[in-house]
Amino acid sequence: MEYIEENLSQELDNAVLARIAGYSEYHFLRVFKDTVKLTPADYIRKRRLTEVVRHMADENRPLSDIAFAYGFNSRENFTRAFKAEHGILPTEYKAAGNSLKLYHRPDFKAQPFSPEAAIVTRGPFCLIAYKSDEKQHSSFWNKYNAKKWSQKLSGGSVVEDFGACIWNPQQNRLDYYIGIPKQDAKGDLTGTTELAIAGGRYALFDTPPSTHLDFVNTIHRTWDYIGNVWLPENGFQRTGGFELESYVEKSRKFSERIYIPIKEK
Repeated sequence: MEYIEENLSQELDNAVLARIAGYSEYHFLRVFKDTVKLTPADYIRKRRLTEVVRHMADENRPLSDIAFAYGFNSRENFTRAFKAEHGILPTEYKAAGNSLKLYHRPDFKAQPFSPEAAIVTRGPFCLIAYKSDEKQHSSFWNKYNAKKWSQKLSGGSVVEDFGACIWNPQQNRLDYYIGIPKQDAKGDLTGTTELAIAGGRYALFDTPPSTHLDFVNTIHRTWDYIGNVWLPENGFQRTGGFELESYVEKSRKFSERIYIPIKEK
């Protein structure tokens, strides 16, 4: 990892990385993927893109210069890689300033992560929402924010946005939507669907305060904690209804709310 970080702008060869790690190339590739959950090539690409984004936020210099410094041999090459990773163009990201799912160097000594939960009761309500056409939820949020779909739905007002997901047993997948409460939807609703969100008992989590560059990762860690730690340890299970996450992008607070409909085991 240290060698990769010091040489992100250079050509990185699996055989060289394996030799530095002290393994055969075959064993190195297996251990790396088991540990990092990515191949070395995918990890290096994601790290390079992340560093370009970090410098885009911190420095006022041409994007092509930053991309070239991290191994992208042309602006077009970088633009294709960025769009494939995040679902929007670099220019759209710079204009919107939304949070992206970035890949930082793994911290193998990460501190315990345990967001506090509250049990709350919510009344039923309706969302006017777009259905995701992206493989990654974070990419659909990027598109939603970059294209200012929230203001399009609201008629120009700043309102709370909701992501809503539910398991689709017929297609064996998770369906994901983003939109706003029906009472706030006073604009152009073309291409949307109306979702009826059931009232009842929910486990409410506020993601720990974060930064622009680590917000999406903090959200993902919170979802992992809910499913793998909190639910098994607290005697609750999911009801199967819509699970929600809500945030006001313009607030720049970098903490969102997650609602899980629950029932006792």
